[in-house]
Amino acid sequence: MTKMFTSFLCTEDGAAVVDMTMLMAALVGLALAVTASVSNGMEDLSGELSTTMIDHDVDPAF
Repeated sequence: MTKMFTSFLCTEDGAAVVDMTMLMAALVGLALAVTASVSNGMEDLSGELSTTMIDHDVDPAF
């Protein structure tokens, strides 16, 4: 990947733009996949936390 990026920086023709576009599309796809994966786990965790907090009583007088 480093070789591809340095090649992009040194190249002055239009093919480098296509390479960089494909690289950016892959990175955006990876970011979306990670976000979807993490958000499902966070929803479950927040539901469990909400249930736990509802069950505990807080005494306002310390």
